[in-house]
Amino acid sequence: MLKISNEVIKTTNKFWNHCLFHPTDAIEDPWGKRIIDRFAKDKSIGTIRIYAMLEDIVYTDEDGNLLYDFRINDLRLDYLVEKGFDLLIAYASMPSCIAENNQALASVSKNKTRYKGKMFNTSRPKDYALWEEVCYQYTKHLIERYGIERVKNWRMQCFNEADVSCFFMADYKGAEHTEFRAKEYAKLYKYFQNGIRRASEEVKLGGPAIALPSSKFFFENLLNTIREKDLKIDFISLHTYGTNPWLIKSQNDEFYTDAIIQIYNTYKEIIEKCGFENTPIIIDEWGMASHGYYNVEECPKFMDRETEIFSSYFTKLIYDFVDHNINIDKLMICLSGQHEMITDFSGFRNFFTLNFITKPIYNAYLLSSRLFTNFLKYNGADENTFLLPTTDKNGNYSIMLTYCSKYFKEDIPKKQETLVLPDEVKGKKVRVYCIDKETTNPYRLYQRNGYNENMSEEELKILREEGLIKPIKEFISKENELTLKLTANCTYLITTK
Repeated sequence: MLKISNEVIKTTNKFWNHCLFHPTDAIEDPWGKRIIDRFAKDKSIGTIRIYAMLEDIVYTDEDGNLLYDFRINDLRLDYLVEKGFDLLIAYASMPSCIAENNQALASVSKNKTRYKGKMFNTSRPKDYALWEEVCYQYTKHLIERYGIERVKNWRMQCFNEADVSCFFMADYKGAEHTEFRAKEYAKLYKYFQNGIRRASEEVKLGGPAIALPSSKFFFENLLNTIREKDLKIDFISLHTYGTNPWLIKSQNDEFYTDAIIQIYNTYKEIIEKCGFENTPIIIDEWGMASHGYYNVEECPKFMDRETEIFSSYFTKLIYDFVDHNINIDKLMICLSGQHEMITDFSGFRNFFTLNFITKPIYNAYLLSSRLFTNFLKYNGADENTFLLPTTDKNGNYSIMLTYCSKYFKEDIPKKQETLVLPDEVKGKKVRVYCIDKETTNPYRLYQRNGYNENMSEEELKILREEGLIKPIKEFISKENELTLKLTANCTYLITTK
């Protein structure tokens, strides 16, 4: 029996409903807009992280003078602003016209190029003053177009995963260049902040969108440089991936949320050591595993991204952050690999399939967006039952529950669980939502019905309907007890109003 009281034991910000939308330039296209439209309609996502894609903006004339064409950038940002999102913008990819090596190109994707045949220039600038000027002009343009009152609520980030050579200074890869690359990134950050601060002191900026907790020297060097040179940093951005495809394939690792907490704690030790314990932290990429542009071709277990396992993992991850009293500003799932799909169910890390069938992970995001920020005391949970009971100032309740084992396997028994709510729920409308192996789970239905990749329009319609979350129960409560059927990796949301 799970008994929830009316005692508020902690209050948090709603850190869990944010994402990285990748590829950024899909926002120009109907399929990308369709996803953004869904986020806006459902109010499931608060802040979206994108790349500035400076390579689309900056060029030079015959005399080598810097010129700017913001038209494509404005199309993307106008659409996001119109839909009401806050933005985190990574000033990522060095414009080739200011790069030390204009041939230092990488795809960092499943294919030979990035989306639309583009590449990512990993070079440092040939002159850091040029990089500063680009950062200044881009930020100045944002302020002029969208207004400082809006832009000061956004966040600007210096590059992406610069601690790994595939994103920064790929022509200096190898352990022998680690220290050199770390010092060059600290310089990159300095001129990045110089450019932004020239445009406005009110704009929030930070970095480094660090990829690996093993990049200790890189991280410490940046933070120490910021402290010693009195540079501005309004937030620290981290990436936390639970594992990677090779460890899963070798059977040396599993999906489990403890891994993300451990990675966070490793970063946190460095942050505190360098004296930045009061600086807000953003996890601007997370996933059960890295390499979002990989799918079942590289790692068969990535099929779990299509199922109730991913939704249960997400709910358990929120629980872990709340339970460990970890104070972060935002938790942003990385939606990479979206443009790589050629079939519907192939294990990519995204919210919707090729034919826009909603996955359980998106519905978990949608349900969690309905949580409040006052967390209530409860008792009666066992080691496999994880509860997020919340309330608002009006006495409404929103309670999320997941039932899972440490490694999200089917190694726990089915059971009936009684949920005892505060007496105040009597007379209120109660709605119960569920994601499990049998409910709101298009891939499991696809399996049960024996469908194949060549689905008919009628079959696609059936699966799209299955993916739409709706209450499995809806009633006016006459008592304060509710019985739930718990199966491995199920997730429930119970709301009252």
